[in-house]
Amino acid sequence: MTWITDEMRGIVGKVMREAISHPIALSDIRKWAMAVYWPEPPPRQYWDEDYAAQFGGIAAPEDFNPFAWTAAMPTPDDPPVSMSAFRESELGVATPDYKAILLTEIRARHGAPMRPGDVIRCIWKITDYMEREGRMGLMLYTTLSQEFTNQRGEWVRTLDSVFARY
Repeated sequence: MTWITDEMRGIVGKVMREAISHPIALSDIRKWAMAVYWPEPPPRQYWDEDYAAQFGGIAAPEDFNPFAWTAAMPTPDDPPVSMSAFRESELGVATPDYKAILLTEIRARHGAPMRPGDVIRCIWKITDYMEREGRMGLMLYTTLSQEFTNQRGEWVRTLDSVFARY
């Protein structure tokens, strides 16, 4: 028995969904840094433009999410789209019939920094399937990757979320 069908193998690497951020505002970066470092003050590089000039200007912390509020696409009146849940049916393939799903791992890789004025494009795609026996029987591991690029086409970040289904 296997969870992985030929149709599922056929969607590996295909874009499931896409989002475009609003231009990143300097105040977004400052607020994010304040929240992340609370109750300590955030490092100066995130709020003092004169100080940050030595680093090429203010850049967002690596974990900054330009989609934390609203996005330019999809807009708030589009059907709600989860930022982490997924279904193979989004690509026209039957979603496996599972009883439970667990997020087991998140891996992040970072490239170009996000700076004020940047517009970030994010695409979601399934990049890997694997199976492994567990206490609940054969488990299906699925890697859902989010790839961020900026308006210059520079790679910004990849987040790989690994889900186990059984």
